[in-house]
Amino acid sequence: MVFSVPVTVRGYELDVNGHLNQAVYLQYAEHARWELLRSCGVQEDKLMGSGIGPVVLENNIKYLRELHISDEVTVSCEFVWSGGKTYRMHQEIRKLDGTLSAEVNAVGGILDLKARKLVSDPAQRLREISETPELLGL
Repeated sequence: MVFSVPVTVRGYELDVNGHLNQAVYLQYAEHARWELLRSCGVQEDKLMGSGIGPVVLENNIKYLRELHISDEVTVSCEFVWSGGKTYRMHQEIRKLDGTLSAEVNAVGGILDLKARKLVSDPAQRLREISETPELLGL
């Protein structure tokens, strides 16, 4: 299942060329990841109480089409599980007409906040605290 959230490009997010600043794409991706976790009942306080937190280990962005002020987009977020200490996330930023503006592919993990190391089975840890793990692809 692919989760998505709507975002409208704001004027202060533009660069000198009049299009969305490259760093803001990462902010949009991060926003969608947190909204996905929240929609599964995995709020920040629940993560902290469980002694864990999500971390991004790698981001790759492919810019395809410009975004301008007031453009409305959806930012998708999909977990890709393959076992081990890390997982992948695929995200797309699309205009409402379906035009793909950018793709974000990330590698993440779940950090044990006390040991400061990745947990061995991030899927299981999220499954344990999620109210709707199927939204996480679990």
